[in-house]
Amino acid sequence: MSNRAAGGRTREPSMWTGWITFAGLMMMVIGSFHAMQGLVALFRDGYFLVGTDKLPVAIDWTTWGWIHLSLGVLVACAGAVVPTGRTWAQVVTVLFALVSAVVELAFLPAFPVWSGMMIALSVVVIWAVLVHGNELRASRR
Repeated sequence: MSNRAAGGRTREPSMWTGWITFAGLMMMVIGSFHAMQGLVALFRDGYFLVGTDKLPVAIDWTTWGWIHLSLGVLVACAGAVVPTGRTWAQVVTVLFALVSAVVELAFLPAFPVWSGMMIALSVVVIWAVLVHGNELRASRR
């Protein structure tokens, strides 16, 4: 396919394509944060504000640790592929950002400020990919 707009002019990438790169970097940051949170849950049970019985999903800290650690790796990998502009990468990124936000919502009583920050970052990533994903794909043609 050609990168030409109507009238024969070459279409330049818009400044908004940077949002997709930003979203990819934020996904890698979110993944790293999930991994750190998972390691803390695995090795320091008493670190969090409430016991697991006060969380919406009452499972032990070891299970929460593995959930966060696994999700962190997946989210970081999704962040690495979203700047390629592929549709499947954008779909995976949005799904993992959504799962990340839901997991953090369930974890909110244990670590409110951190979880709130993670939810906000996930929402920004979802917004960037959904609103500006097509522009990146068009600029790669």
